[in-house]
Amino acid sequence: MNPLQTNRFSRTLLSAAVVAAGALAHTPAWAQAPAQTALPEVTEEILVTADFRQAELFDFATSATVIDARTIEQRSAQHLEQVLNTAPNVNFSTGASRGRFFQIRGIGERSQFVEPINPSVGLIVDGIDMTGIGGAATTLDIQQIEILRGPQGTLYGANAMAGLINMVSGEPTEQFYGEASLGLAEYNTQTASGVWSGPVSETLGYRFAVGSTTSDGYQENAYLGIDDNANIDEQTVRAKLQWQPNENTTWDFTGLYVDVDNGYDGFSLDNTRTTLSDQPGHDRQETLAGSVRLQWEANAAYDLIGLLSHASSDLEYGYDEDWAYEGLCVDFECVYDGYSSFDNYLRDNQNTSLDLRLVSSNAADELGWVTGVYYRDQSEDLRREYTYLESDFLSDFDTESQALYGQLNIPLADRWNLTTGLRYETRDATYSDSDNASFSPSENMWGGKLALEYRDSADNLWYGLASRGFKAGGFNSSQTLPAEDREFSTETLWNYELGWKGEGFDGALQTRIALFYQDRNDVQTKQSRVVPEEGDTCPCSFIDFTTNAAAGSAAGLELEANAQLNAMTEVFASVGLLDSEFDDFQSFAHVDANEDEGEPVDLSGHDLPHAPSYQFAIGAMFNLTEHWYARVEVEGKDAFYFSSRHEAQSDSYELLNARLGYRANSWEVALWGRNLTDELYETRGFGAFGNDPRNGYMAEPYYQFGEPRVVGVDLTLRF
Repeated sequence: MNPLQTNRFSRTLLSAAVVAAGALAHTPAWAQAPAQTALPEVTEEILVTADFRQAELFDFATSATVIDARTIEQRSAQHLEQVLNTAPNVNFSTGASRGRFFQIRGIGERSQFVEPINPSVGLIVDGIDMTGIGGAATTLDIQQIEILRGPQGTLYGANAMAGLINMVSGEPTEQFYGEASLGLAEYNTQTASGVWSGPVSETLGYRFAVGSTTSDGYQENAYLGIDDNANIDEQTVRAKLQWQPNENTTWDFTGLYVDVDNGYDGFSLDNTRTTLSDQPGHDRQETLAGSVRLQWEANAAYDLIGLLSHASSDLEYGYDEDWAYEGLCVDFECVYDGYSSFDNYLRDNQNTSLDLRLVSSNAADELGWVTGVYYRDQSEDLRREYTYLESDFLSDFDTESQALYGQLNIPLADRWNLTTGLRYETRDATYSDSDNASFSPSENMWGGKLALEYRDSADNLWYGLASRGFKAGGFNSSQTLPAEDREFSTETLWNYELGWKGEGFDGALQTRIALFYQDRNDVQTKQSRVVPEEGDTCPCSFIDFTTNAAAGSAAGLELEANAQLNAMTEVFASVGLLDSEFDDFQSFAHVDANEDEGEPVDLSGHDLPHAPSYQFAIGAMFNLTEHWYARVEVEGKDAFYFSSRHEAQSDSYELLNARLGYRANSWEVALWGRNLTDELYETRGFGAFGNDPRNGYMAEPYYQFGEPRVVGVDLTLRF
């Protein structure tokens, strides 16, 4: 930390201490609320809401993680990316201001540029489909994050082949509740939020939350002499109304506004956190979204549940492609003259979905059923502003999906249950662009599951599961590609899973274990070709496209455990093991950026990208006294490949996080730190990539780095 940062952080801590002292001395009478529970019991019921019926986590026959509000708060997390490492076999990719592309068990997208994408990991926020626009995954007032691993073909269809992330914010409360929080941290990081909840009348309740996160970011720009070239500026507003006009009917209304205006200057010619760009980029998103949910107990036999949602998002992502300034070769000796370019993508994303289902209201030992219909309409309009284009590139992409689905829960012999599910989905898409490319694919897809459950005499759950997921095919817009590379096929995935969930020592120990094997067909993966242009010496000649590998497979284990050792100490751990590979795949990965053509490389047996062979998180929570508490945790990942196009890898790493806090009746202050050992680790990388004229555009790997050590203080007042 340089002296300027040290002085700034000292002032930050001093200001926070003054605020905390003021709260101590002047807590008003109206704020004398009952003390918050220092540590929830491990046996507290955790409900998973993403399924057709709410189910307790230990009754849910699939591999799932629930990240609760306490974990989000204890890590001082402002975005989904800052808590994902607590879930086994879940990864994310940056290449932007946030890690907004997600992978589950080694499957998922890692970036988006010209082409529209068909995501493998679904993202739902309060019932609103945010799949593919993860910048909106801020954690303001989020009460739990549910991560379902494996295909959710019956539940969500084509956008959840790898799994689903479901974010659920707080519900309106029966009594008035309020909370105000302030956070200060290094890199001029400031967070502020407020939550208000309560009844309007006997039948109407509300909840309103507003929050802001700003930071200079941890990159510096030596050419411009600034340290906020990768700044964070995120504002979030959530609103909920819950209306129950009678005992049989409940209406839930949700509104969401997210405004992201972040900087993006992630890559350096010197592979450091100090860049030389003269046009730092940006990563912006403005989303206005809402949903209406109806639950009507139509009669004693079934309920009608309807969910209508719409999300309107304007996104802008741009970056300095040369990572340098125009006078670089004046200040440095260069082998070739440098180039200068800026690439900017503006997207208008409109997404409307409607889901209507009938759900039986049977007892647990009776036949249960669900049947429903689904409709989704999405449009994505792109404008690409690029230095080397004579005019802006424009494209229009529209998709329309309809689905029928059903599920049966069949009680068998004592302690046995069988669940079957099936979904049939049709998808029609139209695409056109300013290069006169047009496609109109239409597909019929299906997915489902078959699960057998057994409850032993100790009430432990054993299950076996086979599920099938699918991901729609697509196309590549570049006219320079050969005809055989212009389109790619639907991908399918079979997932086989064995699991056990149980408790011991009178509920003081809870354990969840899952073993799985996944078989992928027509794996959709990114590739590159080089299209030489006369006199072209820059890397602009790379053409990225999506193709189908013949097949792929993965096997692994997921283990999660919580233990209440005594009244003072709780320990928790998660481990993910993953062995993944391509089968029979000839890749056109580019080996030398100075050659005219890339040679096919046999990637059969090669690890899938963003699929570390192990991940872990382990930690402990200590109630030191009635008021003092502490939390310490370590998270880590094995090295993993960044792409199927090159051999660049991350390093394996371990991060140390900690928090020390003091709780009184109505307020709390805490000192926290993430990555306390200041580990240097990579979150995105390019391999065999030439972008530095000083070395003649020699091919070498480049990396974007994760968050360095950050220490901060939070103050929360509850009333």
